[in-house]
Amino acid sequence: MIYKQFQDLRLSGLGLGMMRLPVLNGDDGAVDEAAAAEMIDYAYRSGINYFDTAWGYHNGNSELTAGKYLSRYPRESYFLATKFPGYDLSNMDKVEEIFERQLEKCQTPYFDFYLFHNVYEGNIDAYLDPKYGILDYLLKQKENGRIRHLGFSAHGSVEVVRRFLDAYGGHMEFCQLQLNYMDWHFQNAQEKAALLNEAGIPIWVMEPLRGGKLAKASQGLTSAMESMRPEETVPGWAFRFLQSVPGVTMVLSGMSTMEQLRANIATYETAAPLSREEFDTLVTYVDQETKAAGLPCTACHYCTSHCPKGLPIPELIALYNEHKAAGGGFIAPMAVGSMPPEKRPANCIGCGSCEQVCPQQIKISQMMAQFSAMIGM
Repeated sequence: MIYKQFQDLRLSGLGLGMMRLPVLNGDDGAVDEAAAAEMIDYAYRSGINYFDTAWGYHNGNSELTAGKYLSRYPRESYFLATKFPGYDLSNMDKVEEIFERQLEKCQTPYFDFYLFHNVYEGNIDAYLDPKYGILDYLLKQKENGRIRHLGFSAHGSVEVVRRFLDAYGGHMEFCQLQLNYMDWHFQNAQEKAALLNEAGIPIWVMEPLRGGKLAKASQGLTSAMESMRPEETVPGWAFRFLQSVPGVTMVLSGMSTMEQLRANIATYETAAPLSREEFDTLVTYVDQETKAAGLPCTACHYCTSHCPKGLPIPELIALYNEHKAAGGGFIAPMAVGSMPPEKRPANCIGCGSCEQVCPQQIKISQMMAQFSAMIGM
């Protein structure tokens, strides 16, 4: 197992994300405890010492599973991370209640790592609002030794990450980002990583395989990978990519099977970062595939000046492309949900005024109807 230094700690380069534990009968809230216990034990015995859970994972049962099975080991022999669930605005005034309950669920007197969960456009105002006292409370728990290291995770834009750092950056010790070779440009991960590097904040990676999407590749990309590294697996390329990104300290993978766990641990037996040629070839190839799969919007904004409903059409097209490329997921629904209701795709009246001025001849009204049906907004 590769290890990385974080302050005075030696962290395994690969951490076990506990958002995608094995479940029973396809029910995300019903963790298959026998299978999960076997995976946790295998990870621990194989050198993984970082375990990441959260209040909302598996309908609240991930923290219970973490507490039940990690408590079998000496507490000082592993690192446990969880998060304050500010993705739900109704939790903002419950930081003390939730934190105390998390300690109980995880059967621990302290958390090694604790995060503001999912900082994005829809919750940053509340996170930064002093009336909730979230930062003050968490800093008090750190002072009391019940939080060892404080950080945040972010799915928001570069501007949101910058705003959070401007306000709280002096207290943040790490940041968890959605980072992978597909999102290097697609979700501006490169710019976010550069921002964190400039701030001297170590990067924790989530979604290294983009929810499993990058465990497979198109025939063309697979052939390109094989020509450069015949011995490397397709998932291995995603991890080698991350081994090449400056500032990356922890890579969290949400593994659902022993097969996935064994394979990823085997990859992390060695450090084999990509060469510059390999890195650029991979990113260029996936950029081309992602662009070809989406609508060719250039964000010229001709459409917005002709929309009687004032919809942010280029932004909605970008989110539609994201949702299509990802095969679903929560990023686009989350972003659209943070918009005022009158700016969402369901408000398109199908008048076609935007299409008459679109240089790319995009069927915008058709896209809006499809997008609205896909995300229910």
